[in-house]
Amino acid sequence: MRVEGVGFRYPNGHEALAGVDLALGPGILGLLGPNGAGKSTLMRILATLAKPGSGRVLWNGVDTAARPDALRAELGYLPQDFGVYPALSAREFLAYLAAVKGLPSRVAGERVDECLGMVGLAEAADRRLGGFSGGMRQRVGIAQALLNDPKLLIVDEPTVGLDPEERLRFRHLITDLAGQRLVILSTHIVSDIEASATTLAVMAKGRRLFHGEPEALVAQARGHAWEWTVPEAALAEARGRLAISSSLRRPDGIRLRVVSAEAPGPGATGVEPSLEDAYLWLLDRHGAR
Repeated sequence: MRVEGVGFRYPNGHEALAGVDLALGPGILGLLGPNGAGKSTLMRILATLAKPGSGRVLWNGVDTAARPDALRAELGYLPQDFGVYPALSAREFLAYLAAVKGLPSRVAGERVDECLGMVGLAEAADRRLGGFSGGMRQRVGIAQALLNDPKLLIVDEPTVGLDPEERLRFRHLITDLAGQRLVILSTHIVSDIEASATTLAVMAKGRRLFHGEPEALVAQARGHAWEWTVPEAALAEARGRLAISSSLRRPDGIRLRVVSAEAPGPGATGVEPSLEDAYLWLLDRHGAR
């Protein structure tokens, strides 16, 4: 897939995307950015639910705005606001969606069972969706996206509202599903993509700030990550002037993890940056945090 100079402006004049370029192949792309970065707008364009105002998206050399069916036949999509019919069982719901997607009836039942098994819901297949947890509903969402065995799987903010155990389970599931397909995982939570993404794209204010391997982003922040302990009374002032990726209360004060071009204060020590540090350093340099 190629994204070439894609821009999008809403009727109220808000520019959601501005000249976004991406070249994507099999693996997991982590699309990372703060809320309002334009990620969901881009996901809708990639899923052929919206057309770019400028630029184009190519799938196997075909412009998806002009000929969307070529991509839709190979697309699985889990939107951020995915909903279910609570009175239906997981099997009934997926059978309904299989019919909507045009799967032949002779193979639909078998495919529904396969997808439920892939997401770990085989034993809950005949339970009503109204009794499912948030994590289980998200797994149903992944199952419906897999019904047509897609070559492109788009997942938009899948872990919002999930507890830590469900979030971890979901990350493992996405990693297992990658294989030879392209998975695009959009999120504002760094830990969602830290252990699984093969490539990373960072967006802010509708623009692409970075595209490459996560290690390359971390390398940009080397020499700019610090640990610094401050008295509790100084915490508010530090937060007002510094980019802080984490804080930890200790007996001797508040241990801060800071990204900065220079040591943030006396006693600060340089540390190896994490992906969270590197992400914050990138946003801070572009005035986007």
